[in-house]
Amino acid sequence: MDAIEKFTDIVNKSENIVFFGGAGVSTESGIPDFRSVDGIYNQQYKFPPEEILSNTFFRRNTEEFYRFYRNKMLFLSANPNATHIKLAELEKIGKVRAVVTQNIDGLHQAAGSKNVYELHGSVHRNYCMKCHKFFDVETIAMSNGVPHCECGGIIKPDVVLYEESLNNDVIDKSIKSISTADVLIIGGTSLNVYPASGLVRYFHGSSLVIINMAPTPMDKNADLLINEKIGEVFLKIKCEVN
Repeated sequence: MDAIEKFTDIVNKSENIVFFGGAGVSTESGIPDFRSVDGIYNQQYKFPPEEILSNTFFRRNTEEFYRFYRNKMLFLSANPNATHIKLAELEKIGKVRAVVTQNIDGLHQAAGSKNVYELHGSVHRNYCMKCHKFFDVETIAMSNGVPHCECGGIIKPDVVLYEESLNNDVIDKSIKSISTADVLIIGGTSLNVYPASGLVRYFHGSSLVIINMAPTPMDKNADLLINEKIGEVFLKIKCEVN
């Protein structure tokens, strides 16, 4: 039995699967990992992305933050890929109980997944820092400079910046899902971003599957390790309705 057959067998035998994913899930939809530095980036920005995407930078250099954010973090034309679509299908037939994602693009919901825990927030939610009015992502994309609410307050994306804490409710629900799952599928992440990546250590179920091109710190614990593009793996599995 090869790796794809083993993966298919694990999925077909379980009705309590949790998926934990990272940037590698969305790169196959054309959304680059912001940590990858290209020539254009070096020409346009004086600061590393980790500094620009910090709470301190947002407050002190809000206009420069938004110049980077609109250019490097908003990909509104991106569509769900095979991984997003298959996970939504697996949820619909009662196999996937939750998706825990480090991504902020909303593609899991766009594909049809309902039970999604966004550890780092979402570009699709934006709030006035003064009156807390909600604004959609199009408002941010179409604005110039620093976007402001009618009340005069600055609009801030509901994404977790460096120096900010993760949402406690999202963490609690993610831990509960992971700790009670029979199968945990980790995909498209090198598990190097903390504290989010530390949540996978709450898994005590029967099968840990890791699908990632590069090594992860959890590889030695995996019951099944597949070093292939995650979208290509999900395209190959044939799922049965129990």
